[in-house]
Amino acid sequence: MFRIGANRDLPIIMTIDDDMVSREVVATMLTLRGYTVHTATDGSDALEQLESRTCIPQVILMDVQLPGLQGAELVQRLRKLCNACIYAVSASCPPEELTSVTDGFLLKPFSVEALQKLLEGHVTPQAISIPEHGEPVIHPKTLAQFRQMMPEHMVREVYAAVITDLKKRQLSLQAAAAEHNAIEVRRIGHAIKGGCGMAGALQAARLGALLEAESDQLYNSAKVLQDLVTATQNLERMLEKEFPQPKT
Repeated sequence: MFRIGANRDLPIIMTIDDDMVSREVVATMLTLRGYTVHTATDGSDALEQLESRTCIPQVILMDVQLPGLQGAELVQRLRKLCNACIYAVSASCPPEELTSVTDGFLLKPFSVEALQKLLEGHVTPQAISIPEHGEPVIHPKTLAQFRQMMPEHMVREVYAAVITDLKKRQLSLQAAAAEHNAIEVRRIGHAIKGGCGMAGALQAARLGALLEAESDQLYNSAKVLQDLVTATQNLERMLEKEFPQPKT
């Protein structure tokens, strides 16, 4: 549970997301704005927390692409255990069968302000756009917001976690491409697009979107994977430049 200086006037939020980067970035952003946040790695984990009363949320942010129990069936089971407003969260537009049973949706990457507008009943905000080629390594606005919300060492930890996650996903992508597994390539690309988009890692997010959109064209995956390696290296260099480790 994330609860640093929680504001009792704000709703308790549960986030359900199997992508570590998205889950931790969202939880950190919300916590530093005064929200009490509980995280779940998948639908089963969320149900266990609700059944045990570990968490009694007023709002649930549910990723659309979860392993195992997901979609409308998960929403139905969540509603049996709590009275929370349930919002679908995705890096792509969710299917109508899901939006018809949820209370709204947010497109990744989204800001805390976007969530607050949704909670206040405003029109569903659009996602922060991911530029094409020539984009900076990190979205300047996202980086500035992180620096306003948290100390420098915490910002560094966020991007260090993104880099670690990207390196793991590169290995998974290599294996999926070698096995001609377009479904897995699409899934990994979607996760990279969402997680890196939330962290403002623009280059990696764009490549994740490309992998998701062109997963059936596996002949191009080797080049995209190399570009992803380069984007990860650029992120590492940015990290050392913006947040140098103190000399011992």
